[in-house]
Amino acid sequence: MSVRVLPDFLVNQIAAGEVVENPASVVKELVENALDAGADQIVVDVVDGGRTSITVVDNGRGMVRDDLAKSIMRHATSKLPDDDLTNITYMGFRGEALPSIASVSNMTIDTYNDSEPNGWQLNATTGEIKPSNWDSGTRIRVQNLFGNVPARLKFLRGDRAETMSVLEIIKRLALARRDVGFVLNNKWFFPKGQDLLERMIAVMGDDINGRMLEINAKSESGDMTLTGFVSEPTLRRASSVDQFLFVNSRPVKDKVVVGALRAAYMDVMHAREFPLCALFLNLNPANVDVNVSPAKTEVHFLEPSHVRAFIIKNLRNRLAETLQTVVQNNLSNDVSHDLEFVSRPQQMNIPVATPHHDNFNLANRDTNTVRHVLSVRSPNVKNFFDEQKLNDENVVCEKNIVSPDDAFAQRPLGHAIGQIGDKYILAESGDNLIIVDQHAAHERITYERVRTHTIKVQPLLTPIVVNMRAEDVVAVLEIADELKNSGLTLDSFGDTAIAIFEKPADWDLNWATLLHEIADEVRANGHSVQLNERLHLKLANWACHHSVRAGQKLDITQMNALLRDIENTTRGGQCNHGRPVYKIIPLTDLDIIFERS
Repeated sequence: MSVRVLPDFLVNQIAAGEVVENPASVVKELVENALDAGADQIVVDVVDGGRTSITVVDNGRGMVRDDLAKSIMRHATSKLPDDDLTNITYMGFRGEALPSIASVSNMTIDTYNDSEPNGWQLNATTGEIKPSNWDSGTRIRVQNLFGNVPARLKFLRGDRAETMSVLEIIKRLALARRDVGFVLNNKWFFPKGQDLLERMIAVMGDDINGRMLEINAKSESGDMTLTGFVSEPTLRRASSVDQFLFVNSRPVKDKVVVGALRAAYMDVMHAREFPLCALFLNLNPANVDVNVSPAKTEVHFLEPSHVRAFIIKNLRNRLAETLQTVVQNNLSNDVSHDLEFVSRPQQMNIPVATPHHDNFNLANRDTNTVRHVLSVRSPNVKNFFDEQKLNDENVVCEKNIVSPDDAFAQRPLGHAIGQIGDKYILAESGDNLIIVDQHAAHERITYERVRTHTIKVQPLLTPIVVNMRAEDVVAVLEIADELKNSGLTLDSFGDTAIAIFEKPADWDLNWATLLHEIADEVRANGHSVQLNERLHLKLANWACHHSVRAGQKLDITQMNALLRDIENTTRGGQCNHGRPVYKIIPLTDLDIIFERS
């Protein structure tokens, strides 16, 4: 068969297959063009999920007649003034969107530029341009999408599902550009000028209010910044639907950023649960390639490991802030000084159930310290349930309550007042009632103490050799330094094998299976969390079995000791499995329950 040049209509339809997957992808391309045109108000309307019609109206800079004529030509763009693909600062730049959309629909463009006396209308099917009374910005109407490509049309989902996909596109762009107002179907509104938290609530729902942690980080070299919000570990979703990630203000679904987010939450959230976030990574455009896929949702970083480490470090640092640190950061220096304890911490053992088989080995670990020593700061508190007497005259029960130390009363988790079901600690702080899960609290305390100690490494007299494909060997060696930090020292053994020279002590794993899983993950995502997740699981299980149990009685001193420690423990708001450690209930909420409001 001889070589031939494909006709333009077929070339455009092939390009449409790359750019135009569904109505949502059409909306994405058109809205991005509106943003590049300087619009600050964009109205989108879709009918029948977009298959019947899609209309995008903006108030940006319109096109003059000559530009309008060129706009539907392939690879015609106003976005690369200096022809530099390494310095892309526009949302769109390929010049494929409009001709591709026009090839699979009936498209009409109305536009006005104030340098000309009137607007213009273009029929993209015929190429005809005529004067129009359109007098502001641009309106693009796309009708009968995929009408001339029935094979594509039949793969569209139901109208409601397609509309929800359009909404997801609008949400991502609305978060990226809070300086722009968006309206979809006159039903979903994202007003211009909202701050990030306001727009996040509009996008994600009211349940995030007061439960997001602000991120504001800059790399040591100053070449990267990370800003935005992530959810408290106890706020999560069953899918990644509310994870919004941006690189240089471009919405992306990048495996490096997604993997870093997962790694940061590894020891505070179950692997099958997902945090919420709106994270903005900014770096030099020369260090990131956005010209990877036609949809422009994937990027390539020049130094992906550097980017990943930067994100993980700063998210973990934010998640590791203690409750006491957060409170003190919100107080003046004078007030926070008053909250400091003046007495020297004492030591007290809380008896815990110890498993018969404990094969977890920690290096340089004092076993007496591991026995869950909780610091006690001489609280002047007594359990008011323990002291009472009857008045002989009026037979009234009088509680002899000793007022708590002022410092305890001002602490974030207050002072303990009792225990319910030998499972939950009740505490009072100001006008708040606090309920603490004693097992979850002590489990987090124990885990954080254990994880700070070096893993005991076992050198092997005879290396473990694992045969692998050459490409898998290369993949594993890419993260050899990360694996060494987790106690696994290895190197290549020829081109098709890996030799393990050191491993974490007392670990009985199928190393061949593990290395193959690591290789698969590195090749798919550029990194692997397999070993770290297994280490976390082992530490978490050890901490669980060596902590105060539900059903275990504690005296008031032990309760207060637990409260003080959890206040100063990193990631203290949730246990190692992601369950909440404490709940703070304001007195006003109790008033509502008892109809006193």
